[in-house]
Amino acid sequence: MLISPLLIQSKAPFTISEVADGTEALAAAEVARALFKAGADLPALALVVARDAIRAQALEQAFGFFAPEMELISFPAWDCQPYDRASPGAAIVARRMGALSRLVRSRGGERPRVVITTANALVQRVPPIAWVSAQALAAAPGNALDMEDLTRWLEHNGFVRAATVRDAGEYAVRGGIIDLYPPGLLGAIRLDFFGDTLESIRLFDPETQRTTGTLAMLELIPTSEFQMTSEAIRRFRQGYVAAFGAATKGDVLYEAISEGRRYPGMEHWTPLFHESMSRLTDYLPGAAIILDHQVLDAARERLGQAEDYFQNRKSGLEAIAPGAAPYKPLPVEALYWTAAEFEALRSPPSPQGGTTGPIVTLTPFAIPDGGSQKIISLGARKGRIFAAERADENANVFDAAVTHVRALQKAGKHVVLASWTDGSRDRLAGVMADHGLTQAKLIASQASARMLAAHEAGLAVLPLEAGFELGDLAVISEQDILGERMVRGRA
Repeated sequence: MLISPLLIQSKAPFTISEVADGTEALAAAEVARALFKAGADLPALALVVARDAIRAQALEQAFGFFAPEMELISFPAWDCQPYDRASPGAAIVARRMGALSRLVRSRGGERPRVVITTANALVQRVPPIAWVSAQALAAAPGNALDMEDLTRWLEHNGFVRAATVRDAGEYAVRGGIIDLYPPGLLGAIRLDFFGDTLESIRLFDPETQRTTGTLAMLELIPTSEFQMTSEAIRRFRQGYVAAFGAATKGDVLYEAISEGRRYPGMEHWTPLFHESMSRLTDYLPGAAIILDHQVLDAARERLGQAEDYFQNRKSGLEAIAPGAAPYKPLPVEALYWTAAEFEALRSPPSPQGGTTGPIVTLTPFAIPDGGSQKIISLGARKGRIFAAERADENANVFDAAVTHVRALQKAGKHVVLASWTDGSRDRLAGVMADHGLTQAKLIASQASARMLAAHEAGLAVLPLEAGFELGDLAVISEQDILGERMVRGRA
């Protein structure tokens, strides 16, 4: 498949057809590479929208195999329902804030940058760009930094005090030492103070508490999508009264925030802490938007779900029992995209400009070119599934798989056996070797797969539900051989 830089520069929407399961990352990577080559007024930036979180995670891992040279940024959705009484997980919020901070503080440029998100995350509003840009706190050894000011900043920006730091978003104070686990880092950090002077910044393993390295500089970002400052609390109180009228006795949410205390589920009133809200696409001006198969249906379903939950909360508010804590829901459009915004996503941007680059739709189906929208075929097809051999008590599925590998190699294809984990890859390699496939080696990327000798098969950790064939590459998934239930039981 070859995507013309002229097509990219035109910003015209197009569809990539014959994108078999497992090849979505391949197709998206080709779009990102074309963006990088096109240059002009388009950044080398692509937003890939997956149907759900499982598919987004698989896409991220597949990018590591098919396009390891690209910079990946993951932006997950909240792990709670719309209008829930529970807050999203701290780790999820930390990942979201880490992604937004990277987008506003670093524009990339040396390599293509790909943001991977889901339909649910796309249609939910996010904190304003100016607010995210202004919230970082930087420090370096030798700097004067008041410990009380630092702990106050941590509290205002969503860090939770703990006895011992274990998870992202936690911090602990022990004498002249502050431990914290910022979002975006693979480990925790320990700040050593002498008075108000920061003496050192050390990395440490939260599990063992052992030092693993040092940092020359630290830049902290919030772990919450709003602050609990006096100004933010004042804005919340004013917005709450404007939306719902004067607070009533027993309104524990309003009382808790008025006192500067966090309350479970308070994130569902995030817009009241800000002057305005943004969309994820606002953080990605000029980016190509790549839509997974059926992602628009998933997004439409999420918006409908939010409306249903809102109506249920509104009905419950009207029928609230005396003494019960009220739940006063904000309108859907305060938290999620409107129908008009959603429909605009499906419309081609103006050639004279616009906030996005081309909108690219992926489909597994074969579609002839020549219609109103340009069609480019990836040309991938689903690989062989050994269901018949698994069902036949007289057949051996592993013998059949080895025979198929040999046939593919004879046809000039590079063959890769894809497993979900390191352990399952090693087990599959052992069983296949017992059945005659002894010439196999570990590989980590598509490039290394193309360097395999004609008689060699590659063994990769690549979580695919189904294998595929594309050009001279053939991938056989663990699930193709062992079956769906066995694989998912280990995943």
